[in-house]
Amino acid sequence: MYERILIPTDGSDHAIRAAEHAMALARAFDATVRVIGVVDIQGAAGPFDAGGVDDAFVENQKSQAREAIEAVEALTDQRVDAAVLEGTPATAIVDDAAEFDADLIVMGTHGRTGVHRYVVGSVTERVVRLADAPVLTARAGVELGPAGDCDDVLIPTDGSDLATVAVDHGIAIAEQFDARVHAVSIVDVGDLAARVEYTPPAEALERVRDERTDATEAIADRARATGLDARTEVREGFPAEDLIEYAGEEGIDLLAMGTHGRTGLNRFLLGSTTERIIRHAEAPVLAVNAGEDADE
Repeated sequence: MYERILIPTDGSDHAIRAAEHAMALARAFDATVRVIGVVDIQGAAGPFDAGGVDDAFVENQKSQAREAIEAVEALTDQRVDAAVLEGTPATAIVDDAAEFDADLIVMGTHGRTGVHRYVVGSVTERVVRLADAPVLTARAGVELGPAGDCDDVLIPTDGSDLATVAVDHGIAIAEQFDARVHAVSIVDVGDLAARVEYTPPAEALERVRDERTDATEAIADRARATGLDARTEVREGFPAEDLIEYAGEEGIDLLAMGTHGRTGLNRFLLGSTTERIIRHAEAPVLAVNAGEDADE
């Protein structure tokens, strides 16, 4: 599943935490690892530095990037490919991932370095939207045990074909760690009611619940076919909030979800929901971009 893992880093606690997860996955999948630091000279200099920056400033930025890379390299005995790049962070990361042919990108969600934030919300979310490879995000400061411990994997679904893009990834990771799979669907009742025009709300809700039950059971059956334990649940509520709540209740170690899933009248795994979960979930989130298929 994962042969080449890319780790962008700025040396922050969040980036280091993400790198720890990346190294655990690299060991599990015997993957090659590349670590990069991106130096955004223009961004670091600020908008008021009309005269440009001198060589010492540039070298200082690159030195910080090299130190950030070295902190990640210290996490493993495995030889890693490493590079300091220049450019706009999100663009440089996406371009490097394509050139490296990365199967997975692993990033922190709130990293900062000096006065310039880089592996932080907007950058991570932009990489999630633009990268062809799945993006695993993680953050420091949560009580979830050692990075790499993975006993429970949550795979949300809305029953659509696009939502299933993350299923193979979630099950593959669960297999490597012998983890339990949780297939969960949240029916957004408010959204459903607003979109129903001709079908009585009770009938529409029952139909959607039946569809979601079938979707979660299909994921569970796939997990069980590989020898994994699996459970299912269908709830009514607000997708992002209820998925985060479920993850906390069940001690979820990883969420694997698509970024553009839709089904019928009710959309739920669309970009903004995934981004909200990335920002607020304590567990790492694996976001799998449906790519061009999302527009069909």
